[in-house]
Amino acid sequence: MLVVGNAIWKWSRLFGALLLLLGVLRTASGLSSRVLELSDRFIDVRHEGQWLVMFYAPWCGYCKKTEPIFGLVAQALHATNVRVGKLDCTRYPASAREFKVRGYPTIMFIKGNMEFTYNGDRSRDELVDYALRMSGPPVQLVTRTESVDMLKGSHTIFFMFVGQQEGVVWDTYYAAAEGYQEHGFFYATSEDIAAQHFDFEKLPAVIVYKEEQHHFYPHGHVAHEMDPNEVNETIFQWVNVERFTLFPKVTRFNIHQLLKTQKYLVLAVVQEDKLSQIATHELEFRDMVEGVIRKHRPRYHNKFQFGWIGEPAIAHSIILDQLPTPHLIAINSSTQHHFIPDDDPMQMTPQALHLFLESISNESAIAYGGDTYFVRCNRALFELKRSLKDMWKGNPVLTTVIFGLPLGFLLLIMYSIFCGDCLVTEEDQDEDHEKKE
Repeated sequence: MLVVGNAIWKWSRLFGALLLLLGVLRTASGLSSRVLELSDRFIDVRHEGQWLVMFYAPWCGYCKKTEPIFGLVAQALHATNVRVGKLDCTRYPASAREFKVRGYPTIMFIKGNMEFTYNGDRSRDELVDYALRMSGPPVQLVTRTESVDMLKGSHTIFFMFVGQQEGVVWDTYYAAAEGYQEHGFFYATSEDIAAQHFDFEKLPAVIVYKEEQHHFYPHGHVAHEMDPNEVNETIFQWVNVERFTLFPKVTRFNIHQLLKTQKYLVLAVVQEDKLSQIATHELEFRDMVEGVIRKHRPRYHNKFQFGWIGEPAIAHSIILDQLPTPHLIAINSSTQHHFIPDDDPMQMTPQALHLFLESISNESAIAYGGDTYFVRCNRALFELKRSLKDMWKGNPVLTTVIFGLPLGFLLLIMYSIFCGDCLVTEEDQDEDHEKKE
């Protein structure tokens, strides 16, 4: 009886596991079914509504990784006016040509005749936020005081205009919102509503709210005394700099935007595993760097943008060499030079970090790299070697076919060119020898 009972228990567990697996597969299928399969007919219907579309190729590994994320995005946007679709460019090359697709996957937001190529992180939250930003007007009006609380709870960072929607500050703010709509949320509200959430003395005011703190555009209340061109330049520059959090995670997708701040970009480099976990000693190093810059934000904010990298390969591409983790690097976004501290990162103290940043600020630190022709060639060669290595790790058979076949044909052609004469000469010598006999 005990044996029979154990057998029944094992079969019941197996049956339960199968039911769970079927449930997961059904859920995944439901998510992917939210993504519309598009064809060349999309060229004709693109004007009907707003679309978030992934242009892909079935053989593309990055597309396969992005596909389940895109299913989650479609689920999140199901109740909105944004349609989510995907288009196989190998089956419908006419659409690929129409939308000028140059790589896979290419994600675009399309409304009417306007097309916006997404260049951010391929995560659910980032893609959903992007679609919501692009589906609305550049500046959204806030008419209820409780809406500001909702924005604080749902957005890590957003911009807010307070005051009458007229004049040079408003016009420039709206223009900046149009220019940076792909990268941030922009709102406008009245003085009465804003006064319940923010402390300000004069109007108009432009506020950035991030990480439970708010900061002001410094010239808002005196803008009427400034040259309009100066107002335009300073607001655009202020938005460009303030659209990032104090210590963001830096990836291959957002590092180019961070470099547009024209600040020194200081990065704590650590190694994340596939579960996004970091070793304890590396996590302590990252937290030490973050703690210093949060405590001394006023001291460094004007010259430095900080962040951290969980993928050391990004740092390797910057310095064109291997870099042990944890480590610290700084990049001059104007000249592309980089700086590395002399201290062992494992032994680095807050005081040593201050000295490193001061040496960069006063230009006494040793600069490496740059943007010369020689450095560009080295970087291209380094990236080529890295790409080939990644291709071989990902799919050695396909890599062999891609590079082996052309190489084989090349060797065959070279053999026929350089060895053909040798064969002919040997045949001629044999014929002459036969004639003599």
